[in-house]
Amino acid sequence: MNHAELSIFPVLGQAIVQIPTSQIVPNPAQPRRIFADSALASLSDSIRRHGVIEPLLVRKIEGGYELIAGERRLRASSAAGLETVPCIIRDDDPKSSAELAIIENLQREDLNVFEEAEAIRSLISTCSMTQEAAAARLSCSQSYVANKLRLLKLPTEQREAILAAGLTERHARTLLRISDDNERAEALATIIRRGLNVASTEEFIEKLLCDKARQKTEERAEKFGREAKRKMLSRDMRLFYNSIDRAVRSVKDLGFNVESDRRSTDRGTEICILIHEA
Repeated sequence: MNHAELSIFPVLGQAIVQIPTSQIVPNPAQPRRIFADSALASLSDSIRRHGVIEPLLVRKIEGGYELIAGERRLRASSAAGLETVPCIIRDDDPKSSAELAIIENLQREDLNVFEEAEAIRSLISTCSMTQEAAAARLSCSQSYVANKLRLLKLPTEQREAILAAGLTERHARTLLRISDDNERAEALATIIRRGLNVASTEEFIEKLLCDKARQKTEERAEKFGREAKRKMLSRDMRLFYNSIDRAVRSVKDLGFNVESDRRSTDRGTEICILIHEA
């Protein structure tokens, strides 16, 4: 089906085109990864009764169209049995299309915190932006962008556990105070098991970090003590050997024929002193 075969009519100065759902492919820059079945089912039911009220944004590509904005509407429309959906065709290059797709999703409130962070990172990467430029583009502070990006330091399995347990972004940011992945995973499991709120989580993490710091201090003190003892023992043994050497020299000075030998064995240090008979 070409544009001449599609029904095109102007709405608010833009042409809306009915395009077969089979000809529309998702945007690779789409930041959303989780589509709740219940929400899609509700939207699908609404579309079945009232149709698609807000047109999708697409751009022409070889063999069809690439979605810029409206993947939930596209999925729900397909589930509702619609063969075509209303679209506005934009003449955007891949970079502009990706930027629009990302920003359109960021302006919605139903992205989870990690999808939002991934979207911001994708915007920075795709459009070669600095954090400051991304913040200006999104009308937010640079610290807001930086804090979102920090969430991506959490491994995928920890992100999934946080979402599954219904924990908040503040839970996630507090967990980031623990640098070791294994220790953080253990802490997260405890937080989920105990059902800790944000304040309790902050207290729990603070105690973990204080306990770890105290343990390191004690270990350093113990190590220093062991090293000090070894140094003292080494010094005492040197004094002992020097005393033997001085005694041998004193006997020699008295005219005695004395031989001394010191060597290391499997059992320790062996000292042999031989005084020849006159």
